[in-house]
Amino acid sequence: MAVLNKIRQRSLILILVIALALFSFVIGDLFKNSTAFSGESQDVVATINGKDINRLDFQQKVKNYQDRAGGRQTSTQAMNVVYNQELRKIILESEFEALGLSVEKDEMRDLLKTSFSSYPEFQDANGNFDVNRLNAFIANLKDLNGETAPLGNFVVNYDSWTNNEQTIAANAIQQTYYNMIKAGVSATISEAEDEYFGDAKTVDIRYVQVPYTSIADSLVQVSKSDISSYMKKNEEKFKVDETREIVYVEFKEEASKADEDKIKAGLLALKNNRAEWNESSKSTDTILGFDSTTNIEDFININSDINYNDSFLRAAQLPAVAKDTLMNLNVNDYFGPYKDGEYFKLSKVIAIKQLPDTVNVRHILVPFAGASNAGPDVTRTVDEAKKMADSILAKIKSGTKFMDLLELSSDKVSNENDGELEFAYNAGMAPEFKAYSFDNKTGDIDVVGTSFGFHIIEILEQKSFNKAIKVATLADKIEPSEETLNEVFNKMSKFEIAIKEGDFNALAAERELTVKPITFKELDENIPGLGSQREVVRWAFDEDTDTGEYKNFSISGFGFIVAKLVEKRPEGLMSVENASITAIPEIRKEKKAEMIRSKITATTVDDIAKNNGQSPRTAAALTIKNTTLSGAGVEPKVVGAAFGLAQGATSKPIDGEKGVYVIEVTKVNEATKLDNYAAIINRLNSQRKNIVQGKVYQALEKAADIEDNRAKTVY
Repeated sequence: MAVLNKIRQRSLILILVIALALFSFVIGDLFKNSTAFSGESQDVVATINGKDINRLDFQQKVKNYQDRAGGRQTSTQAMNVVYNQELRKIILESEFEALGLSVEKDEMRDLLKTSFSSYPEFQDANGNFDVNRLNAFIANLKDLNGETAPLGNFVVNYDSWTNNEQTIAANAIQQTYYNMIKAGVSATISEAEDEYFGDAKTVDIRYVQVPYTSIADSLVQVSKSDISSYMKKNEEKFKVDETREIVYVEFKEEASKADEDKIKAGLLALKNNRAEWNESSKSTDTILGFDSTTNIEDFININSDINYNDSFLRAAQLPAVAKDTLMNLNVNDYFGPYKDGEYFKLSKVIAIKQLPDTVNVRHILVPFAGASNAGPDVTRTVDEAKKMADSILAKIKSGTKFMDLLELSSDKVSNENDGELEFAYNAGMAPEFKAYSFDNKTGDIDVVGTSFGFHIIEILEQKSFNKAIKVATLADKIEPSEETLNEVFNKMSKFEIAIKEGDFNALAAERELTVKPITFKELDENIPGLGSQREVVRWAFDEDTDTGEYKNFSISGFGFIVAKLVEKRPEGLMSVENASITAIPEIRKEKKAEMIRSKITATTVDDIAKNNGQSPRTAAALTIKNTTLSGAGVEPKVVGAAFGLAQGATSKPIDGEKGVYVIEVTKVNEATKLDNYAAIINRLNSQRKNIVQGKVYQALEKAADIEDNRAKTVY
């Protein structure tokens, strides 16, 4: 019993230890995830003016956007687009709600009429919009319970229709909102006068410039306190987002010279026949090589990374690295192996032909429903379109004139030229259309199918015949061998082990690796040359990643990088060191201006110029709207000062962009007032209304209460 009691006591202790361990694990995880205490939800992507963007809804919209984009955008790019759309929507809706803007039922019907009046489904027998047909269509969609119905060239269901209605309504409200703002934007007569005199009134001056370059930079000392003071006076220039700086080295998985030599040898080996044991027949078969094969297409498609191309090619269509040599070969001659991009190739000329560079054809186009550029009135099926095209061809071959049947063609543009088209072999025509026109003879006529429908094509003329060749090419993609991949991985691993105790930069230099620095913001994704690398950015911003830590990352299609976190830079003013690049030149300029002003004791342009080794200059017909000073460049302060002086007056020293100036106004050319400023007022009104929409949204976004959690929730 005593033993059992001890076991029970120890069991209780063990249970307590386990419980404490679990508790510390949970608590530790809570501290690690600060949102557990802050109340921030991982399901909220952002909160704008008190309205949340839900993570699941957001991700679904991102997926839909990427589907529509066809994979042409990265996930981060898609997220940014959708986030900006949602941000704009919520900000504007906040304004609309505050103003009580909405679309009522009758207005919605008018909007739908404007959007869909051209659709035959909503027209009566006279082609007029029929609201009853629209109502019946919507009611039918609702009864279909999610099933789709055709509308024009599309299919829609009740959900997609209501979504479209919401979009139309939102656009209408937005237009009303901006129209209200534009109605309140107008220029005054006073503003029109200022605009007019800004061009019409001119001033002539004499001036002297004492350039900042007259004082050597070495004579002007700039301290850290100077930079700090300058930063405080110009905070907007030096505000920065939170960033992380990393350095990294690359380990590329590239084919070695031995790998390339092996690839080239493999291509050459395919020229010859080879013996291969046939397990089924228990005998040795002879596999024909490139030299002997009688089925070029199958041979290429079986042995090459690029499928066979049966077309005749002109010189411009051949690989740049091989075209001159290939065009000079005879039939059955080889060229290669040669390197073309990411492939080694072995090419054999199998036919030579003279082909035209330009053709003139005429055609009749019979489209089908869903074909490219087919109008909503086209309802025939593919089979019906083919049958119609064949019947037109039969009529032409039986004696009916081509011209008499042109009215059956939907290509109204070519119809204006008797159905004729003249184009070169490199024109952007449908491939099937082009192939028939160039590969056949003058006088040939046939039906050819393309994405636009079925064409009855007659070749009228072929011109500028030149040599073209048909080339059979074996291509083998240049890829590293297993041995090379292992070697790259080992080099990367050894580097990682070494930097545990050694200096990252020094060890990289020993191995002839280039250390590349890059600075990220939290929502960035791209590394130059490596594309989207969000994993690297997330690691750099992870709270558990400390300065000095390093990690390797596998880069798809590239190899590896080993990255080291160098610095964590908080949001706010940049460091004095980083600010010095832009601050020091400006501070030097200020100090030089002070030094130059202290030396100016004379009061006339001529005396100041003489005392400072400069020559007086003149500038005529200055306008307040053009800040370029003849002989000096852009100097807004100097030009502005000229318009603040009376004729004959001389200015005090002015700190300009390139030096300290003193100016003398020699003539003021006053402009005659206009009797009517209506034209200028109209122009100003038009300009302001054109930009007001963008300006208003920028102001609304700046004023909005935005809590952006993207980096923590979806990125």
